[in-house]
Amino acid sequence: MTAAREQELLASLPTGLFIGGEWRESATGATFAVHDPSTGEVLAHVADAAPEDGAAALDAAASAQASWAATPSRERGEILRRAFELVTARADDFALVMTLEMGKPLAESRAEVGYGAEFLRWFSEEAPRISGRYATAPDGRNRLLVAKRPVGPSLLITPWNFPLAMATRKIAPALAAGCTSVLKPAALTPLTALLFAEVLREAGVPDGVVNVIPTTRAGAVTGPLIKDARLRKLSFTGSTEVGRRLIADAADQVLRVSMELGGNAPFIVFEDADLDAAVDGALIAKLRNGGEACVAANRFLVHESIVDEFSSRLVERMRQTVHARGTDPASTLGPLVDESTREKVAELVGGAVEDGARLVLGGVTPEGAGYFYPATVLVDVPQSARILQEEIFGPVAPITAFRDEDEAVRLANASEYGLVCFAYTRDLNRALRLAERLETGMLGLNTGLVSNPAAPFGGVKQSGLGREGGFEGIDEYLETTYIGISDPFA
Repeated sequence: MTAAREQELLASLPTGLFIGGEWRESATGATFAVHDPSTGEVLAHVADAAPEDGAAALDAAASAQASWAATPSRERGEILRRAFELVTARADDFALVMTLEMGKPLAESRAEVGYGAEFLRWFSEEAPRISGRYATAPDGRNRLLVAKRPVGPSLLITPWNFPLAMATRKIAPALAAGCTSVLKPAALTPLTALLFAEVLREAGVPDGVVNVIPTTRAGAVTGPLIKDARLRKLSFTGSTEVGRRLIADAADQVLRVSMELGGNAPFIVFEDADLDAAVDGALIAKLRNGGEACVAANRFLVHESIVDEFSSRLVERMRQTVHARGTDPASTLGPLVDESTREKVAELVGGAVEDGARLVLGGVTPEGAGYFYPATVLVDVPQSARILQEEIFGPVAPITAFRDEDEAVRLANASEYGLVCFAYTRDLNRALRLAERLETGMLGLNTGLVSNPAAPFGGVKQSGLGREGGFEGIDEYLETTYIGISDPFA
């Protein structure tokens, strides 16, 4: 990817608000800068939505709701299928935009395009499968008719770490179900969402059905929407702290909420594990997206009989990572998204060392431009260390030993979060026990990657509410209506 190609693509991107099928400036004329995390330089300036713009976006969504809900499900599905094909055709553009504004290597951005596009294809096929049921009441008299209908206008709030996939994972089921939406992308990575809005318009999404409002004043813009009686659904991916506040705000209108919140994933390696496979899986679970993922392995729990060998192998593999701008073909680890993220990672590592952990790889913030942080391994990490209690969101692997299965389960469950766990063992009975004992919404058995558009993504405890993807994903955007019918033979 040449500098000329980057500038050509950036110059072609929409940078306004997408409301009612039109691109427009902010009501105040304000803009904000989007930065390249590998250099700190400005990539573009994007319209900064004001509260009036949020109101206009909800006006457009509410006005389009009835006609979109009445659109045949097959037609909605065909529009999603066209969107899948268009995103796939522009995979290189989407990948480059994500690498420029988020920082991940191009190879990972291309993988996200494939993953994100698949939500469009999956839900294009689910749209015509929305169904109800007809039954006779148990007493043999009345008939029971159950139907599904769209929830209604939805507010979708997405994070910066997967700029395309988080948007498609919410927009695709909403469109398939017949819901209109207002998308508020993260201020750090709005360019991907704006490009996606342009693709949706090209795919045939009617005016007002999808509206996109980037803003640096999230609370001021989305707060009034959550209080508006016309909004019927809120879907948020982000921190548990923000999710709690949004759930409280949504209570006034009794909104349907979907919350994909924080994680603190344990990666458990038992004494009978295939160590080669476990190390391979650890690299994926830890370094994918630079560790900036809610499903990233956060706590490595390794049986005491193999902890030294596993640690040694992991160090050697992580030592091979190449830190470079994501557009560099050699890059396997790009920068973190901004300086505050890097500072938090460095603080967690420093705190762990102060608490008694041993630093065996990395751990030193490099000088120079960009927000780079090296692949880092800590061993002998005490359970009291803050790094084991919080999401790291960086390429840091803290390793601690356990004695037996009971202790591994206890340590894994010792968290307010319960999004995903990873476990490596060749014992089938143990694997089945783990599936029932671990407090988690998802479990990766002998794999470091669980995300799949055909599977229900979500967690338990303070990792959230609801599921995205799979057959379950579209239900988040559907209401159930029961019609009681008098006995036709009476």
